[in-house]
Amino acid sequence: MDIIEVRFSVKGQTLPVRHGYSLYAALSRAIPALHAAEAALSIGPINGDYLGKGLLRLNERSYLRVRLPVNDIVVLLPLAGQALEVEGHKIRLGVPNVRALSPSPTLGARLVMMKVHGAASPTPERFLNAVRRRLEEHGIQGEPSLPLRRFGPQTGQPYRRVLRVKEYTLVGYALQVAGLNPEDSIRLQANCPFGKRRMGCGFFVPLKQENRDEGV
Repeated sequence: MDIIEVRFSVKGQTLPVRHGYSLYAALSRAIPALHAAEAALSIGPINGDYLGKGLLRLNERSYLRVRLPVNDIVVLLPLAGQALEVEGHKIRLGVPNVRALSPSPTLGARLVMMKVHGAASPTPERFLNAVRRRLEEHGIQGEPSLPLRRFGPQTGQPYRRVLRVKEYTLVGYALQVAGLNPEDSIRLQANCPFGKRRMGCGFFVPLKQENRDEGV
């Protein structure tokens, strides 16, 4: 399948930092077809400026990004101009902009979720080893790593993050994969082999040199 990315500008004031599940729920209420089990799509986290207390302030670079087969673009068109409510925060989507995926030798994802056998909250080492095995199983040749915090009280620690799904709290990490050839780079962006892709997880983006040490 040819996978493309559809971007909608996002207007509003604020969003929770951990909005993956609630954003997916809001989009599914607007377009029930997005909740279908057979829907092949990935939904990226919406970017913004961190305000503290678990909130993001939306800015001119805040976008909703959805990746799906090119033939399914029509499903997303009703989102143009749509008003959504995400945990009490009101946002409005702009007109869609379609982009092809671009290969990059280094990709990063803000949060990657995967089950690690025997560990509900895996250590960084166990998580990274499991990621490495998963990439090998899917024939993706690249070197995964956990970016480390450069500032604050957790300096030198990986970006450990959580996803809240109803009453459950799931643990994952920010992840980077370097040394990718163009084909594997596109495959990782288009069909990431990790979980919760509709909730902002495993959404890999090309990294520039200056932000390769950050948790995207």
